[in-house]
Amino acid sequence: MFYQKEIETLPLSKLRKLQSQQLENLVDYVYQRVPFYKTKFDQMGIKPSEIRRIEDLSKLPFTFKTDLRDNYPFDLFAVSPQEIKRIHCSSGTTGKPTVVGYTKNDLSIFAQVTARSLAAAGAQPGMKLHNAYGYGLFTGGLGLHYGGELLGLAVVPVSGGMTDRQLMLLQDFKPEVICCTPSYAQTLAQEVQKRGIPKNSLHLKYAVLGAEPWTETIRQEVQEGLGVIATNIYGLSEIIGPGVSQEDFEEQGGGSHVWEDHFFPEIIDPETRQPLPEGKDGVLVFTTLTKEGMPLLRYWTNDITHLYYDTDSKRTHIKMGPIKGRSDDMLVIRGVNLFPSQVEEVLNGIPHLSANYQLWITKKDKMDALELRVELDHRVYQELNFNQVKIGVQLHQEFLDELSKGLTEKIKNNIGLTMKVTLQDFEQVPRSTGGKLSRVVDKRRAESKTKK
Repeated sequence: MFYQKEIETLPLSKLRKLQSQQLENLVDYVYQRVPFYKTKFDQMGIKPSEIRRIEDLSKLPFTFKTDLRDNYPFDLFAVSPQEIKRIHCSSGTTGKPTVVGYTKNDLSIFAQVTARSLAAAGAQPGMKLHNAYGYGLFTGGLGLHYGGELLGLAVVPVSGGMTDRQLMLLQDFKPEVICCTPSYAQTLAQEVQKRGIPKNSLHLKYAVLGAEPWTETIRQEVQEGLGVIATNIYGLSEIIGPGVSQEDFEEQGGGSHVWEDHFFPEIIDPETRQPLPEGKDGVLVFTTLTKEGMPLLRYWTNDITHLYYDTDSKRTHIKMGPIKGRSDDMLVIRGVNLFPSQVEEVLNGIPHLSANYQLWITKKDKMDALELRVELDHRVYQELNFNQVKIGVQLHQEFLDELSKGLTEKIKNNIGLTMKVTLQDFEQVPRSTGGKLSRVVDKRRAESKTKK
């Protein structure tokens, strides 16, 4: 399914020509309109006239999240206040939020790329979209809302939370498509099974999941629990919101197409800050080729992934692999680099364990101590001859010891770290209620302050 087939299948040579024209216009645009970039160019001795091809992009400076916060709230805007038609921003949990402004044309592009993404995910005009992303300053809810309407879907703006109501509407309204975070889709799938809701009472066919990294383990659980084909949508508010890239439902697991007629991606070595070739993991960097309100040059996302062209795909746009983690979220435990997604991959294929887990990091004798708290799957109780799931029931200790030992060894062999494994009863590990879910609880800083 295509939304804009001609541009989605544009030959690479024509795509490069388009991108070069867009970059040339963009560089002149930001130099004239954004003092931050004019100062950067002048300091680096860069003249806009020197940037004429997309290959010249590597000559330009990076833009970091700190730059957005330093220019809070509106100093990176390239247009007058009267031309800004919507403002979104991040949660600002680590300080001032990052603010993004959209012109009328930006909002049109936003709707187009999310419509493209929904079509790639399997959605078709006439279907209903159950939109369980949060509405408000977060870009997810409104981003998918207008993209769904543009594609021709009937949008149900449920927003996040209130799981009882979500399940009722899924059964009563019978939408074919659901959009939400992967962890919340996981929660819904578990609730469907727990409550004994028949799968045929749901009419869902496609799940479009994003806003947080996820793995094949979660995909399998969601697909089995909700009876859907689940695909990944990627985006970030600084670039536009959801719809920067999307996985095709017929190429599931094969990477997500970046809509590179609007967002040019690079992979950068975090140490040397030089571009890396196709297939190499590094930091994902984007240049917004067509945005008017707040265009960004080489925005450093901190997301770790790789890029590659898939010649077998129906689309010509480059693909990005799954997000392995964020460079600023990477844990360094006793000299070993660890991303939470690596733990999820280890949990994949262990039938007695749920995909719900948390990593707890503490200090023990001046050394980092890592504990994996992982939940038992509710089906394990039935297998051990218990008539019903009962929180706190004492399972056969020998079985639990063997399961814990096996998981510890598997983690050691696959990741290279020894960590304490704590098996917890079903529903004892925190779940998503619609927003992003934190998989890491780092107590090291708090403990250090307490000791002082």
